Amino acid sequence: MAVLGNPFGAVVPRKLTNGELIQAIREDIVGELEAIHGYEAHVMATDDPLAKAVLSDISNEEKAHIGELMTLLRHLDPQEAEHFASGQAEVREMMIDLGINPDAQPAAEGSTVGSLLK
Repeated sequence: MAVLGNPFGAVVPRKLTNGELIQAIREDIVGELEAIHGYEAHVMATDDPLAKAVLSDISNEEKAHIGELMTLLRHLDPQEAEHFASGQAEVREMMIDLGINPDAQPAAEGSTVGSLLK
């Protein structure tokens, strides 16, 4: 489990600064990733079809939360958004160099794990 600084270490009678909010959003993203990891581990550890369906659905909802949080993070920190875009461009370039279509959807390989950074 990741351990990050907590801007909510004590009840603070004030609004968060933009920097504190950005850090809180990052911590929220970590929490969502940990939840996905746990749910998908449980899916892989059972043969019960209902459990697999419910846990997969919950995991997918957490992935949507990551998309929401990443969008908010990009809004709150435009400079960080530029870094994300730069990283995405680098990977797209590598894919093209390797003959991989960067716009093609990869086939699932027996896992519920999906793309997090679309």
